[in-house]
Amino acid sequence: MDQQPILLWFRRDLRLGDLPPLLAAEGRRVLACFVLDPRLEASSGDRRLAFLFESLRDLHNQLDGRLLVVRGAPEQQIPAIARAIDAEAVHITADFAPYGRRRDRKVAEALGDVPLRAEGSPYAVTPGRVRKDDGEPYRVFTPYFRTWKAHGWREPADTGVESADWIDPGDVAGVDSIDIPDPPATLDIPAGEHAAHERFAEFIADGVLGYEQDRNRPDLEASSRMSAYLKYGNIHPRAMLVELDKSEGAGQAAYVRELAFRDFYADVLYQRPDSVWWNLNKKFDGMEHDSGSDADADFDAWREGKTGYPIVDAGMRQLSGSGFMHNRLRMIVASFLVKDLHLPWQRGAAWFLDQLIDGDMASNQHGWQWVAGSGTDAAPYFRVFNPTTQGKKFDPSGDYVRRWVPELRPIPGSAVHEPGALRPDDYPEPIVDHSAQRRVALDRYNQLN
Repeated sequence: MDQQPILLWFRRDLRLGDLPPLLAAEGRRVLACFVLDPRLEASSGDRRLAFLFESLRDLHNQLDGRLLVVRGAPEQQIPAIARAIDAEAVHITADFAPYGRRRDRKVAEALGDVPLRAEGSPYAVTPGRVRKDDGEPYRVFTPYFRTWKAHGWREPADTGVESADWIDPGDVAGVDSIDIPDPPATLDIPAGEHAAHERFAEFIADGVLGYEQDRNRPDLEASSRMSAYLKYGNIHPRAMLVELDKSEGAGQAAYVRELAFRDFYADVLYQRPDSVWWNLNKKFDGMEHDSGSDADADFDAWREGKTGYPIVDAGMRQLSGSGFMHNRLRMIVASFLVKDLHLPWQRGAAWFLDQLIDGDMASNQHGWQWVAGSGTDAAPYFRVFNPTTQGKKFDPSGDYVRRWVPELRPIPGSAVHEPGALRPDDYPEPIVDHSAQRRVALDRYNQLN
């Protein structure tokens, strides 16, 4: 008697290589499917959706058109598809974010006797694995990092399109499939598994050696731009770590540390799912924030890149213009929102999630909390980024600012970073005085103690 087929449900693992759920189903008849969840669709910005749709198109093409795409609530769609093919099991990559965990519990319950089997995770080390000697989770990155390295990770799974006997969705009766939607925005990088491996190979060949020295320079092309590929699982971090292991030097070590930070923040969110929108350090629940029409106007100026601080405005315009922002700029603009404008980090985090191609809940929310001082391993609250000195230090020629703030292109060299100096009429005056607002921020922080 023939074995029952398996349903392979793709989510944040849009690739065929190094895919543990496919390894577990190897040699079987497999239906590949993706559920376009309206709840996630509504909460994703246009560029993130564009990257998702292009990743699905790449996967669909690799499978010669044998990817079933449906739209609806997963707890309804997955059981219906499983019944339609009389699936023995549904195979997935485990999801550790709060929404994903709730969704998977609903799907497992709705499947009844059909098991939902999770193999692997989107991380080098699965959340919950790295622990202190007493079994407690880490709250500080540096000791987590030491244990993370000592723990290590598995070798990439040997999987590909040849790993299964793929079922043609056209042979599945009673399921309403949809075409993969057209991308609602233009991307400045290609999506998909092949593009991910090609870009990382280029970074290993040309960028990793100088990464430690240049990674804080937004005026240089020193970023790997791999975060979007990791977000949607076009590549697994352990595949990157295998390649990094072939390199040596400060650049390699710095990049490995960044991958560890991604795992760390996922682990923190797994342990404290409330931290997705609430302060990890509850002391900060009492922090005074500005509100009202003036605060809203300040937020709009920040969002539109019209604060009068060139490095802040360049970062925010890069975000809205491309769906990407250099990591150093993410810290600078976040500090400006929280400590110069005195607005809650959640407002900035929500805007980032709307705009970023790589918008990842764990990394985004805890990166914002790091700047706000309310998260793990937080920078001391009194460490307030001075946008002028940050601009001069990390964009010394002013090229980055001139690229994204065309009003300032006539101003030469580092003079472009001086707020108010040589200011053309079509560029705004600074909306706040940084030194004065720094004192306000510190006074409010001191009131918490």
